Amino acid sequence: MTLKNIIRNIAGSVSAGRKAAVAIFAIGGALLLPYAIGSIDGLVSPRAHAETIAPTAGGSTFSDEQKKALGEIIKDYLIKNPEIMIDVQNALDEKMQKDQDAKLKSFMTENGKSIFRSPGSSVAGDPNGDITVVEFFDYNCGYCKRGLPEVQKLIQNDKKVRFVFKELPILSKGSEEAARVALAVKRQGKYWEFHQAMLGSKGHADEASALKIAESLGLDMNKIKADMASDEVKNELRDDLILAKKMGINGTPHFLVGDKSIPGAPDDLHDQLEALVSGFRKNGCPIC
Repeated sequence: MTLKNIIRNIAGSVSAGRKAAVAIFAIGGALLLPYAIGSIDGLVSPRAHAETIAPTAGGSTFSDEQKKALGEIIKDYLIKNPEIMIDVQNALDEKMQKDQDAKLKSFMTENGKSIFRSPGSSVAGDPNGDITVVEFFDYNCGYCKRGLPEVQKLIQNDKKVRFVFKELPILSKGSEEAARVALAVKRQGKYWEFHQAMLGSKGHADEASALKIAESLGLDMNKIKADMASDEVKNELRDDLILAKKMGINGTPHFLVGDKSIPGAPDDLHDQLEALVSGFRKNGCPIC
């Protein structure tokens, strides 16, 4: 087994942690491993370093002199092969993404109703649509704003899709204020109109900017302010935040279709969403 593969295997077995620390640990462990099995794999001459790096008699620890020698070997290897750090980080990223995908898929399967068909959801498109798309978003998220035209295109072109919006105000206090206004607006039947206006507007989203848009829609502002402060709105916002946390979603936007997810707003967002919707429509989706 090559040193590079040894390091990738070590990195792949790590579930979490700081990448830099993991990388150093993996490289150090990989460089020590040849000594433990009696082979240097071409890094250094076994005879030249046998006395220097062998563990002390009767134990597995190294003396200060031996540790220094090992440190020099590791440093020398890293300087000559700096690309190994990229390999370790890539292996760790891949492992963590696979773990996250598996966790998300399992949770979505077990909690499909609360994710896709929760009563009182903020919905656009066909309320009784055959396939549901879910988006977690923040009104101050630049990528959410960039993805809005792609979402509008999907809803406009696919008359059978059901689109659910879940508030994830993680960027600022203003984000939470705007989210509470949005949920209050929903209770007067203008959520989609409000949502498009908010994400289509410039500047920082907060209570003042959100109330201004709500007023422009001709809504009952006294009721809006009362609903904003209601336990019903507070609980709905709390439930969305808890749901996102359980699913490991900590960034916006984040789209869900069936047991698949699209983090962020890629340039081909509409095409990806359309492909997922078409695929689940063809093959069936028991949870969405």
